[in-house]
Amino acid sequence: MNTSRFVPNETPCGQTRREFLWQAGGGFTGLALIDLLSRDNAFAGELAAKQQHFPAKAKHCIFLFMNGGPSQVDTFDPKPALSKYNGKTYKGKVKVGSNGRPIGHLTQTTFEFKNRGKSGLPISDIYPNLSQHADDLCVLRSMYTDTAAHASGCIQMNTGNVIIGKPCLGSWLSYGLGTENENLPSFVVMTDPRGGPIGSASNWSAGFMPAAYQGTMFRSEGPPLLNLATPKGTTEKQQRRGLDLLKDLNTEYVNKRAVNGPVDSELLARIESYELAYRMQTAAADAVDVDKEDRKTRDAYGLDNKLTADFGRKCLITRRLIERGVRFIQLYSGGGHIEDTWDGHTDCISNHKLHAGETDQPIAALINDLKESGLWDETIIVWGGEFGRTPTSEGVDKPGRDHNWHGFSMWLAGAGIKGGQAVGATDELGFDAVEKRMHVSDLHATILHLMGLDHRRLTYFHQGLDQRLTGVTRESHVIKDALA
Repeated sequence: MNTSRFVPNETPCGQTRREFLWQAGGGFTGLALIDLLSRDNAFAGELAAKQQHFPAKAKHCIFLFMNGGPSQVDTFDPKPALSKYNGKTYKGKVKVGSNGRPIGHLTQTTFEFKNRGKSGLPISDIYPNLSQHADDLCVLRSMYTDTAAHASGCIQMNTGNVIIGKPCLGSWLSYGLGTENENLPSFVVMTDPRGGPIGSASNWSAGFMPAAYQGTMFRSEGPPLLNLATPKGTTEKQQRRGLDLLKDLNTEYVNKRAVNGPVDSELLARIESYELAYRMQTAAADAVDVDKEDRKTRDAYGLDNKLTADFGRKCLITRRLIERGVRFIQLYSGGGHIEDTWDGHTDCISNHKLHAGETDQPIAALINDLKESGLWDETIIVWGGEFGRTPTSEGVDKPGRDHNWHGFSMWLAGAGIKGGQAVGATDELGFDAVEKRMHVSDLHATILHLMGLDHRRLTYFHQGLDQRLTGVTRESHVIKDALA
């Protein structure tokens, strides 16, 4: 059993079993033994529910990923100064303009901000339905990241690192907490029908962890997984016998390899995936069968409206998966070509109208549904993209905005979150995070904390280090102002 996620002082010598073996094992024999002990055997029960570090506020997490980078000054961070200086040339110190793109002038938003709910939280009219839940939202206005590029930005928002190959947030949660339903994956991803994010599956990869912890891609329409149905002419008994034979052959191969080398985690994951697919044939199909929902629910999520149908289906399936114990679900809005994402370089106005229009009603319906079903108090919702956008236009005559990684907005809602507030601030114009700056790693530490995990104690031994989602060198902090 992998013990690195628990309290370090578990042995008389004051070290974990793995630390002791690392220091005392020595030589290639010791390294092989360490590798055997550090790998999680997926079909030996490692995906079962596990112990948390402390009582959790939430059991589930939903990440609404706005792929392409939504503009903070057009959504959740009003800047009256932009109206005052509208059309003026920006002469500040913050570096703007990615990949040599032209820098235009300071540009005010065309959307109207109003104080919403009892809390008076400002939200632009781009989100009329979500605004009804203003008192539930905690807007983090001073987020920042380390990169201006979409690929590395998405990877960092998901894995905490700009370099491909690290486990993502969903994998860390699956590793640290396991699943509550052995018939469904612990970690599900649903992308935009126009395409996935730049970086593709690297955004939901298990990295150096066993492949069993990677995200499982679900389709929002039709069969949730391709080739999931039983082949025609095959009985359940025949299928079970075939799977048992395949498992025996694969297990024999794994055991032979383990004697002379490291455990093949990819093959272990494949063995488990066959078993999981067998169990999912009924469970997954039932979870995505939204045709069973009544007319009121279909109307609430906008399933019969072309604009909202896809994201509405994904949000409704998300609620059904949460009900069935799925731990982490990530939904992507925007994908494929740049013009199909939130990347409003040439026309941020029409771009954001489209993507907010696709997501506003479904997100509001999901919040309502979670409240009515009793799941609201055990579910965290995270909204945001890989970065924000500049308060300047891209070119003099273009109402588009460039990438802004210096300061942007995200929001949290649900279990353990203090809603109806904005935490942190960007400067007068909305370029740079200047008050209560929050790095991506701080967001990750906060999500883990709400799920009952200490980001400093949730580790995985790799390349001689106890690796962490929040990194081994960065000093990350839970965003306490966001907590109820």
